[in-house]
Amino acid sequence: MSTTEPDALLGPADIRELAAALGVRPTKQRGQNFVIDANTVRRIVRTAEVRPDDVVVEVGPGLGSLTLALLEAADRVTAVEIDDVLAAALPSTVAARMPARADRFSLVHSDAMLVDELPAPAPTALVANLPYNVAVPVLLHMLDRFPTIERTLVMVQAEVADRLAARPGNKVYGVPSVKANWYAEVKRAGAIGRNVFWPAPNVDSGLVSLVRRTAPVATTATKREVFSVIDAAFAQRRKTLRAALAGWAGSPAAAERALTAAGVSPQARGESLTVEEFARIAEAKEA
Repeated sequence: MSTTEPDALLGPADIRELAAALGVRPTKQRGQNFVIDANTVRRIVRTAEVRPDDVVVEVGPGLGSLTLALLEAADRVTAVEIDDVLAAALPSTVAARMPARADRFSLVHSDAMLVDELPAPAPTALVANLPYNVAVPVLLHMLDRFPTIERTLVMVQAEVADRLAARPGNKVYGVPSVKANWYAEVKRAGAIGRNVFWPAPNVDSGLVSLVRRTAPVATTATKREVFSVIDAAFAQRRKTLRAALAGWAGSPAAAERALTAAGVSPQARGESLTVEEFARIAEAKEA
């Protein structure tokens, strides 16, 4: 579905012109790298499988490159932007370039980590070019706070993409991998080169797809209890779980009892366990 003129999306000259008019210089502090390639944002929207009935939330829209492509395809788009200047400018950009869709756009001027509610209707998808320095906490926060988000596609630093999508036994499997799996089925969904950004970052980027689990992890433990086991296991990832979980359990012996009760070898390491196994360990902790 396309309800817009072909030139509605932002190209490199448009991005630089907008930035100059606003006096915006991308900052490392906020991990800002603006996408300047219309083909890339359209590819992201396609890969995200955005549907005409979707309500999409976008975090860190910047100057609006991806926002406009999302508005072409979705029913509604809500953008969450922390930067004062960018947040003030984005509604005008949408109105100027896609006047027929402007009433389908909402802006939330906030730090995404502090967002607990969004304008109705509830979001069904999250699509974002996430700032490298806060990508994982923002992603986990949004999945936690907005359970109606069924599908997520985020563009992140390639190394972060690898971590998020890693499976047990992989050397980069860790806290982000397990916690993302608590919410969703996670996989790599493509690579993005450096030359589609301004300024060009000195790292490659990757797309990560997260499809929310149809049924949550079967456990009597709370998310907080499971996540505390995950954090403890990877805080000392070179140690066996008997040693790594000693502080969490109260002693190495208590950790061993919980592990044995959960059917997990006390000599195993955190990087070999699934989220379901971490949940069983949380359940087995002695009061």
